[in-house]
Amino acid sequence: MKRLQIDIGSTYFKVSANGETNQYFRDFDIDIYDDVLNKCGDIIKDFSKEETFICSSANGGLSTLIIGISSLFSIKYATNIAFNSGINIIDTVLYSKIEETQPPKDIIDVVIIAGGIDKVKPKYDNRLLEYLKGVNYQNIVYVGNRVDKEFVEKNIKDIVVLPNIIDSKLQVVEEHLKEYLTNLYQADIVGKEDIKKLYNITSNQIYSTPYVVNNALPRLNSLFEITDPFLLIDIGGATTDIHYSTDLVENKNILTQSGYDRLVFKKLGVFKSRESLVFGAKCNEFVYELLDYLGVNENILEEYSNKATVTLMQLAIFLVLYQVSKSHNDYVNLKLEILNSIVLTGGISKVLSDEDIDRIIRFFYKKILNFTEIPTIITDREYEIWTLGMEEIHGK
Repeated sequence: MKRLQIDIGSTYFKVSANGETNQYFRDFDIDIYDDVLNKCGDIIKDFSKEETFICSSANGGLSTLIIGISSLFSIKYATNIAFNSGINIIDTVLYSKIEETQPPKDIIDVVIIAGGIDKVKPKYDNRLLEYLKGVNYQNIVYVGNRVDKEFVEKNIKDIVVLPNIIDSKLQVVEEHLKEYLTNLYQADIVGKEDIKKLYNITSNQIYSTPYVVNNALPRLNSLFEITDPFLLIDIGGATTDIHYSTDLVENKNILTQSGYDRLVFKKLGVFKSRESLVFGAKCNEFVYELLDYLGVNENILEEYSNKATVTLMQLAIFLVLYQVSKSHNDYVNLKLEILNSIVLTGGISKVLSDEDIDRIIRFFYKKILNFTEIPTIITDREYEIWTLGMEEIHGK
């Protein structure tokens, strides 16, 4: 089938047509639709709306607040499903501590309430209602035990009730919540005026870019020689996403249907989140040793040059690996010692050389893990993973 594929990012957009993929820096003085037409109008006119497929991360994504009964099950499961659906998590609330937890000040796109297997004693009470009075949210969904269903339906206006995300064997059930969040993302896009205009050139649903990438993961072996377990790092202008084999996770209850999970670092981008990335780097105890290893000094962090961009991308790789390692406790701890392959995609693939990538990963493995051997490194320089994900969703 003849097809045109477009991915709208926070800093760049890319266009794939006729076997060629090109990347364009966005013009922030005009809206996305006009920018795409100005730069690629000659290509777009050759494709019908039915032949044009678009995904986007430029609308910022949806935000969620998760309330759960336990950190080990309900909160962890809901967090996992939200990330894999392309949703950004603002905060999580453990119900036993809800009375001492301050509601977030941000406007929350969707509140997710989870907890307990079916047929347990009631878990939720008026403390939940009091807390929600302080939350400014647009949507709210319940995916907890059946016993509390009547309480939330009776007392929370416009709440959506879906099947429990925890089954009787304490395994995750993701499909219903994942579908709900994906559809909510679609509705959010329709509400964003500049993204909404893109429907002038496509009749197909616009998905979130992380969702597209996640759909490609089970078939990565059709593109590259990859050995499970693997870690995929997607460094962009505003955020860095990682997708990883669930074999790397200690808790085997969180097994999604695809066997892969996602985590987003909202403040690890090299353009829109540059200041946050620099701040995070300066707070890391190894950063100055790392800069010296790379042959630069701390002044590079304040520069705006090609060399500075290379260094920032290298730092982003190091910080991601560090934050999911056992040296750091704020994120999921991955068993990096059994990692066989590291795949890099996104804007990083157009900036860093193989040597740039190899050097930073070797530093991490030697300094943090005390390993002399490193996983196989694959760099997706032609955005084949994104193309594959689009094909998995829409068909070839």
